[in-house]
Amino acid sequence: MRIWVCLAIVGCYVLAAVFGPMLVEYDPVATHTGDRLLPPGSRTSDGSLAIFGTDQVGQDLLAQTLQGARISITIGFATLVLAGFIGLVVGVLAGYFGGLLDAVLMRLADIQLAFPGILLAILMAAVLGRSVINVILVLSISGWVTFARVTRGQVLSTKNREYVDATRTLGARTWHIVRTCILPACTAPFLVIAALDIGSVILAEASLSFLGLGTPATTPSWGVTIANGRNLLTNAWWISTIPGIALAVLIVAFGVLGDALRDRFDPKMEGL
Repeated sequence: MRIWVCLAIVGCYVLAAVFGPMLVEYDPVATHTGDRLLPPGSRTSDGSLAIFGTDQVGQDLLAQTLQGARISITIGFATLVLAGFIGLVVGVLAGYFGGLLDAVLMRLADIQLAFPGILLAILMAAVLGRSVINVILVLSISGWVTFARVTRGQVLSTKNREYVDATRTLGARTWHIVRTCILPACTAPFLVIAALDIGSVILAEASLSFLGLGTPATTPSWGVTIANGRNLLTNAWWISTIPGIALAVLIVAFGVLGDALRDRFDPKMEGL
């Protein structure tokens, strides 16, 4: 039941991110100083309804929230694809071939784990500059280690099983063994880690944008919007609160979805 509820919530966010900016005519970056700081449900000077209100320069908060959902979800999924691919390749190489290659790759992972992930992301973002592509690269480089370690552990527990040995005995090549025996065994834990990690990725992107190191100020994102309203909480609470609630609900949904997937694929872990 939890899985379907969380999938429904995530699905609503994805639909809002894909189709929401097309349905809202209000430009998310257009300024209308005559309509600044309107509370939720107010009418603007042109008669349109500002459902979520406006910010300090008259930008429509609903349009910014929908556009921010598109940016954050796009960055989250793109980061997972890139970080997951890097981690999958490293984990398979380290776990299947072992030896010196395993030692070198895992020591690199240990070195990266020695640095707090968000601090490493802040350092790299400060060096590379503000852009959506740079945020994806930064979060991917700082997030591949988890995928690599989980994949390596699964490969180590799979590569010497009977059906793998039988496939090897029949003369199958390494790539065939990896493709047909190793990778399918890594699918379930990989999906669980992805579901658990995407919430952290979206939160990290919002944190970088809040600090001025993520997406450019001209690109609406939840972190930028929350940062713009942090000094107006007393008289314009909706600027930071509404995108903050949207961000929190999405992160919680992904976290619960990850826990539910873990319980589904590994019943022994249920309740832990």
